[in-house]
Amino acid sequence: MQRFSSSGRAKANTATAASISDDDTGVPEEQVYLGRQPILDCRGALTAFELLFRSSLANFAVVTNDAEATAHVISRIFGDVGIHAALGGHTGYVNVDRTMLMSDIIELLPPERFVLEILETVELDQVLLERCQALRKLGFRCALDDVSRLSPRFEEILPYIDIVKIDFLQCPRDEIEALVKVVKQHGKVLLAEKIETLEDHEIAMRMGFEMFQGYYFAKPQVLSSRKTNASRTALLRLLVLLSGEPSIAEIETELKAHPDLVVKLLRLLNSSAVGLTRTISSLHTAILVIGTRQVARWAQMLLFVEGNQLNLRADPLAELCGTRARFMELAANRIRPNDGRFSDTAFITGVLSLIYVLYGEATSDVVQRLPIDANIRRAVLNREGELGLLLDAAEATESGDYDSMAAACEPLPALEADDLAAIGLAAGAWYNYSVSPPRKDAGNTST
Repeated sequence: MQRFSSSGRAKANTATAASISDDDTGVPEEQVYLGRQPILDCRGALTAFELLFRSSLANFAVVTNDAEATAHVISRIFGDVGIHAALGGHTGYVNVDRTMLMSDIIELLPPERFVLEILETVELDQVLLERCQALRKLGFRCALDDVSRLSPRFEEILPYIDIVKIDFLQCPRDEIEALVKVVKQHGKVLLAEKIETLEDHEIAMRMGFEMFQGYYFAKPQVLSSRKTNASRTALLRLLVLLSGEPSIAEIETELKAHPDLVVKLLRLLNSSAVGLTRTISSLHTAILVIGTRQVARWAQMLLFVEGNQLNLRADPLAELCGTRARFMELAANRIRPNDGRFSDTAFITGVLSLIYVLYGEATSDVVQRLPIDANIRRAVLNREGELGLLLDAAEATESGDYDSMAAACEPLPALEADDLAAIGLAAGAWYNYSVSPPRKDAGNTST
């Protein structure tokens, strides 16, 4: 488990309980912060998020303990913004102590969307075991968190849970092997948490772990080892071109050497995610119908999955890039509300800030080869100018460190840490709805 605190190291995409749109980045009086840490499967695909909470008990006058406060936070967040906005199509892992586990409030959550993480230190008795069993019958899955050693207590609770999260920082390697053997004998799912290095990840893979979580996976430089190809280079050039004011002819000229790329882009534009009511048969038509701005958004998404077997919904790098770019755009709009050009430039700056991941080279080497606007170049390379300050704010928000968020806002008088949290959620919701829109028959978006 990762604690979300003002000084914690947990890496997460931070958000708030507020629901905000392009034109509404206001923050309600009651502040609740939600962070997400990705959980990946053996393929490196995004499969779930652990949800991390930070709240002030002063905002919950009728609540007398942290457990009930967290339960109210959960219900309020998903009542306000909708589960799909926070999680997309993925599962959410939430930490529960004994009080929260025994509370009826937990049953407000849709069980098919959540895993309940029980702390390994929770007091164990028959009442708790029966409660776990009852929740599982309702459809919840239970995970035992922070496991670092074998014990009679561990083996007693094992039949009542579904997932075991083994702490790679605290558990000696020989003890991990013994734990893995016992867990496999009981047919439970193994999740390696607090994975900090490539070596830890490889060890966990060899031992048979099925899911992985930790600081290692939150670092963008390790999210992808994709081979750069001609199509990706063409996409990148398209994005740089679209950051200006190109003519349709200029865009078509840029892509005419890569017809396969045009086909992929058109296929994406015609998918249900874009929500068009007519079929787009050419890039020329696409630009006329939805504009260069939206074409740029979808080209950006295609850029980060081109040549990779993961789709947009499952790709952690694409999720990070899309969310950061949208964050930059919304934050730029907050600073200069009537300057659409600046917002568009901020979006492409967010994309290019992660381009080194795709090329496996230093950012400076990649950026120097591209015809990038000088302000974008300064922001990406040196964190200079307003765009550079916004990049600092984006990275601070991704870190889940409230103190860093507050510090990043000091040179940005139009923004406060609370605003960053709200914008972070709006950015994540935009990405989730873009790549995985709710089913039309799903009813209320809160589920």
